[in-house]
Amino acid sequence: MTTTHHIPAGKSGDDAHTVHITPESAGWGYSALRVLELPAGGRHDFATGDSEWIVLPLSGACTVAVDGGTFRLHGRESVFSGVTDFAYVPRDTEVSLTSPAGGRFALTGARCERRLPARYGPASAVPVELRGAGSCSRQVNNFGAAGAFACDKLIAVEVITPGGNWSSFPPHKHDAHRPGEESELEEIYYFEFADHEGTPGLGYQRVSPSGHGTGTDVLAEVRSGDVVLIPDGWHGPSMAVPGHDMYYLNVMAGPDPDRAWLICDHPDHAWIRGTWPGQPVDPRLPLYTAPEQ
Repeated sequence: MTTTHHIPAGKSGDDAHTVHITPESAGWGYSALRVLELPAGGRHDFATGDSEWIVLPLSGACTVAVDGGTFRLHGRESVFSGVTDFAYVPRDTEVSLTSPAGGRFALTGARCERRLPARYGPASAVPVELRGAGSCSRQVNNFGAAGAFACDKLIAVEVITPGGNWSSFPPHKHDAHRPGEESELEEIYYFEFADHEGTPGLGYQRVSPSGHGTGTDVLAEVRSGDVVLIPDGWHGPSMAVPGHDMYYLNVMAGPDPDRAWLICDHPDHAWIRGTWPGQPVDPRLPLYTAPEQ
């Protein structure tokens, strides 16, 4: 079922993309996401316009040509097989993606003001963080986090949650500008799930009203290729059903002058963080680590 904020796989795409979320289609001002599938030998050209973008391989390798330079991305077999390298492309330029063997590529974007230089992000430099403990354990690949890679507005990370675990927990929000305490950020969740013996995976995503913004209220069954849009509200938990690891790509941006990820935990559930120091991290994590240089 498609709702305003839960968009199933294939429902937001166009001729070139399986997912195509723009600020206009989302009804907000900054965050964007495209997922591009290229056949072997395929090519895709696009103009960045008023937005900065990170080209992130989900599966396969590609070459990114931009501003007279070329970045060869080694990519990966899948989001569950390893950390990937990536390329940052600035606003107001033309970009060409080619893939000799084909693959699937995420374009994470944000409207911005500054034009930063195009850059290559090696997989070896991606900080891999283990967050939470016990059944709240998850892995975060901070490739485009605010403190890990320089952008003007864009913040983007990957999260791996083992089957049966709860992620994005405790529920938290970032929908109000409170200097030093909370950022105002629009957020996109893009999901993929690991199959088990050919059976597709699934999970559940909750977003509840926080008293700010539009009162976003979502309880969605999510599957590979689904998107959840979060303009405001407490988001979490993200629940992975047993037997199926869950991946989601988070894309965030907003109007605040500082590029920062400052969150506020839901007061009814914030206490859970205090239990983590006494629990081990799920032994299934890390699913993988960043490669050495």
